[in-house]
Amino acid sequence: MYAMKSITDLQIIDSVLKGNTNDYAMLITRYKHKGFTLLNRLLRNREDAEEVLQDAFLKAFNALPYFRKDSKFSTWFYRIVYNAGISFIAKNKKMITWDNESIENVEIADFESLPGFSKPETGNVALYKVLDMLPVRNSVILILFYVDGLSVPEIAGVTGLTEQNVKVILHRSRHILKKMIMGNKLLKEVFYE
Repeated sequence: MYAMKSITDLQIIDSVLKGNTNDYAMLITRYKHKGFTLLNRLLRNREDAEEVLQDAFLKAFNALPYFRKDSKFSTWFYRIVYNAGISFIAKNKKMITWDNESIENVEIADFESLPGFSKPETGNVALYKVLDMLPVRNSVILILFYVDGLSVPEIAGVTGLTEQNVKVILHRSRHILKKMIMGNKLLKEVFYE
């Protein structure tokens, strides 16, 4: 038997589609934390996030036969998770605001140039506390980019925004986050925890 990390998502999907439905648990194990993180930032309620994540995993399982294997499973799954979160918000009449403004040729800022910056670890409590203070859209875009490692085109695919809008939101989110961290002297807590 292979170690779980050496088995690709596509191998797991092929196995599930051949009738080994218990293998789907490997995909759940692989993506439950990241899916929960995205939903928790979007819904800002742990119980709702857990409920919506279960629904998203069920939707993804039922849609596996329609998964195009020419794209990454993670991006496809995040789109399902994101849409499930947005549907939950709409169904429960919760408010979420997304800017649809666009700025031509916005470059991704050098957020990484902050002293001591490294890719945030998923367990960095101080960073998540700061992210919780940001507007939902800003927090979600930063989580998808830095924590989940999605590219700008992948984030656009997940959120339904244009790549240009993702760049704008990412740029502004970094700027806001930088001001919050530097202004509140949280650099040490966030990046050296």
